[in-house]
Amino acid sequence: MPTRKKSATRVRETSPAYGTKRVLRFIDLFCGIGGFRYGFERQGAECVFSSDWDKFSQITYAANHGEKPYGDIHAVAVEDIPAFDILCAGFPCQPFSIAGVSKKLSLGRKHGFEDAKQGNLFFEIAKIIKHHRPSAFVLENVKNLKSHDKGRTFEIIMNTLNDLGYDVSTKIIDAKAVVPQHRERIFLVGFPKSDKRQFLFPDFPKEGPKLSSILEKKPAEKYTLTDKLWNYLQKYAEKHKAAGNGFGFGLVTENDVSRTLSARYHKDGSEILICQGPKKNPRRLTPRECARLMGYPEEFKIPVSDTQSYRQFGNSVVVPVVERIASAVVHSIAG
Repeated sequence: MPTRKKSATRVRETSPAYGTKRVLRFIDLFCGIGGFRYGFERQGAECVFSSDWDKFSQITYAANHGEKPYGDIHAVAVEDIPAFDILCAGFPCQPFSIAGVSKKLSLGRKHGFEDAKQGNLFFEIAKIIKHHRPSAFVLENVKNLKSHDKGRTFEIIMNTLNDLGYDVSTKIIDAKAVVPQHRERIFLVGFPKSDKRQFLFPDFPKEGPKLSSILEKKPAEKYTLTDKLWNYLQKYAEKHKAAGNGFGFGLVTENDVSRTLSARYHKDGSEILICQGPKKNPRRLTPRECARLMGYPEEFKIPVSDTQSYRQFGNSVVVPVVERIASAVVHSIAG
């Protein structure tokens, strides 16, 4: 096992199983670049295990958290995972997202639980919960998880967690309350039924920041769209508008809130284009701006290419959202 960093802050655990003051331990599954980790470490918890199969995410995670995550979770025996109190998992959303399902259908591929590569990863989580019986878990996915396959996917997930002996609270949270991005994600927070805990999701501000709070003053010229790409995007939008479709680019100013940053942002940046005035083509966000848009700290290291960093931030959780949920979870366990 790799060496794990210790947290200096301690929280009080009052469960009879522990009885004394100690650090709460969590595991970071499908960890990506560590958004969950920031949220829980800021509450004084200690990460004892992390896992992600993507080699580029592993590079970024190691650069910022001092350890390389384990690879494919299928290859890790549940009994080899260290004892922990809280399970965190932003399990892959592509099998359930609107865009992901549409793409898979167009290619004749399976989606949801029938996606052999990603769709069954929820059941790996269930196996780990069954074996380790954590004090809590926090799961995150796209809003569409609740309506996927006419609600049957979500029903299976909730029934599985219920059968494991957990009470589960769910809420769809829009990150625009804490970052300048409209990003709705569903969170599932569970505690053992025997604990009889009354969990309440945290409140969020009604008004959040604008893009001016994350934009660089002098971004490199390479992020400005070429005439060829800008003309293509405009014609593409006009074509779909004429057909009655809603497809098109998202042009915003510093006084706006952006659309959702996606993992495909590296392709053309069309969902979030920053206006640069009437005489200059718009530009895409820089990787540093994407980091800020997802709530990562300024010292966050970006050791990979722009393409990989766009994918990583587009797949990430929003750190300030997780931080607020982590605080509520830790206080529920301690209280």
